[in-house]
Amino acid sequence: MIVRKLRLQRGWSQEQLATFSGLSVRTIQRIEQGQQPGLESLKALAAVFELDVAQLDGVQQQEREMKGSETRERDWGQVSVEERAAMSYVEDLRGFYYHIASYLVVIGGLFVINYLSNPDYIWAWWAALGWGLGLISHAINLFQPFKLFGPEWERRQIEKRLGRKL
Repeated sequence: MIVRKLRLQRGWSQEQLATFSGLSVRTIQRIEQGQQPGLESLKALAAVFELDVAQLDGVQQQEREMKGSETRERDWGQVSVEERAAMSYVEDLRGFYYHIASYLVVIGGLFVINYLSNPDYIWAWWAALGWGLGLISHAINLFQPFKLFGPEWERRQIEKRLGRKL
C-alpha cells in the first residue's frame, strides 16, 4: 500500500506510525495489507503524512481498482521491482536474525539444563549441532555465498532445454 511506502520513506516502524497517528499497530498492519481504512483512520494517517484525506484515499482507490479481482500473495502497493526485492530481502534477513536469537536462547537454555541435570555428559551439543546445521543452511540460502545455482546457471539450463540461445 501507499501507506507502507510513505512510512518507509520516513524511516518509521509500524509502531512509530501507530504512535504518531493514534491508531493501533494492528490497524496499521491491516491498512498496509490492503484493507480499506475507515474515515477516522484516513484522517489520522493523512495528518501524519501531511496529505489531504482525498489525496490519500484517491491513491488507495486507484490501487484497489488497478488490482481488481486479482489474488495476490502480498500487497506491495506502488513500489518498483528493486524496492520489492529489497523489502523481501530485509524481511528474510529479519527472519534469519530471529532464527539466530531463538537458537541462542534455546540452546543456551539446553546447556543450562544439561549442566544442572547431568554435568558429566554434555548431550546439549547434539541439539546445538542439529539446529546449527539448519541455521547454516538458512544463512547459505539467504546470503548465497556460493552462486552454484545463480542466474547464469539458470540461463544455461534454459538454453539447454530450448536448444537455442536466449
